[in-house]
Amino acid sequence: MNEQIKKRIEQIRYGEVPEGYKKSKVGVVPHKWEETHFREMFSRLNRKNTEGNTNVLTISAQYGLISQGDFFNKAIASEDKSNYFLLYRGEYAYNKSYSNGYPFGALKPLEMYESGIVSPLYICFSKTARNQCPQYYTHYFEGGLMNREIKAFAQEGARNHGLLNISVDDFFNSYLLVPALPEQQKIAAILTTQDKVIELQEKLLTEKQRQKKYLCQQLLTGKKRLPGFGGEWKKVKLKKLLKERKKYAQKGAEFPHVTLSTTGIYPKSDRYDRDHLVKSEDKEYKITHFGDICYNPANLKFGVICVNTYGDAIFSPIYVTFEATATVNIDFLSNYLMRWDFINAVRKYEEGTVYERMAVKPEDFLKYEVLLPALNEQTAIAEILSTADQEISLLQKSIDTEKQKKKALMQLLLTGIVRVNT
Repeated sequence: MNEQIKKRIEQIRYGEVPEGYKKSKVGVVPHKWEETHFREMFSRLNRKNTEGNTNVLTISAQYGLISQGDFFNKAIASEDKSNYFLLYRGEYAYNKSYSNGYPFGALKPLEMYESGIVSPLYICFSKTARNQCPQYYTHYFEGGLMNREIKAFAQEGARNHGLLNISVDDFFNSYLLVPALPEQQKIAAILTTQDKVIELQEKLLTEKQRQKKYLCQQLLTGKKRLPGFGGEWKKVKLKKLLKERKKYAQKGAEFPHVTLSTTGIYPKSDRYDRDHLVKSEDKEYKITHFGDICYNPANLKFGVICVNTYGDAIFSPIYVTFEATATVNIDFLSNYLMRWDFINAVRKYEEGTVYERMAVKPEDFLKYEVLLPALNEQTAIAEILSTADQEISLLQKSIDTEKQKKKALMQLLLTGIVRVNT
């Protein structure tokens, strides 16, 4: 970033108007950029589902408008869908519910299917004849440039219930920036190219994850043996290998507060921190150490089990944490226990009358018998899987970097802070 752009950013940050810029209803923008009402670039759609379309769509941060069947593996819509809005490819929907990364709701185009239907709670729209570069506005929405407008007329009180209270008239009376068409096209092309870079890396990540899963299926079950190993594998009950750790500490003492998810252990974020609901100041949290195997008894069915690679921490006392009590390669064992074959098998011990609360108790978990090779073979297998994990981790970091790069590009290009040559 050159000094001129840095200076421009600082000027705007402190409320100054750089040379060649002006104040508009949407903020400080290039002098020749216009602003117009949303209704000039997009018209409302309230087309009802009279054709009996059953492709119920939901809004996903990663995929945009995606079929509930593809995203949730089931439809969660009402049985009567005649009141739903019908969309065709290239048309848009706005979900007024705020979600992670979308504090004022998400606006997404339908790109994955020829048609689909959305909840009547959504605001739907399509481009007008004046809008000759809708792809520019797809990036505009994704960059959060509508947030300021929506915040101005949304009733804040309604956000406590997860749904912004926004009238259709207010939405279509909001303002959009309108650069010259050649500049819109150039900006859209740059951001679309960055999307393709991310997409290619995400496809590679999916393939690497598939390869790791295959290696686990082959190596952790003995279907495929590594060269130089031929000894018999032995059945061992988990209670011979693991012991539940039942040590506790109060929050704010010596350990950071973490949470457990399908992707591992992470610091507890403010968004999901519900400690303010805890009435007792003496509540104790369970301690976990690096190398422990941890799982959520009620969410094991969703794959919430992992090895602690975070370090010493505390988390909810409902979680279970095990320490190794025998000579076993913990990386081998944790990969073994995170396989869906194992999870589905150990779920035979689930107890509870309500599906969401059905849980596998630690004493039952430890009853399960696993098939283990000698320690040196465990170590050799774990090293192969660790290499696969490192490749996946590096690729994920690269994807995160590219996403941050796109985020920065959107903030600079879509606001006109950085101009493109047209």
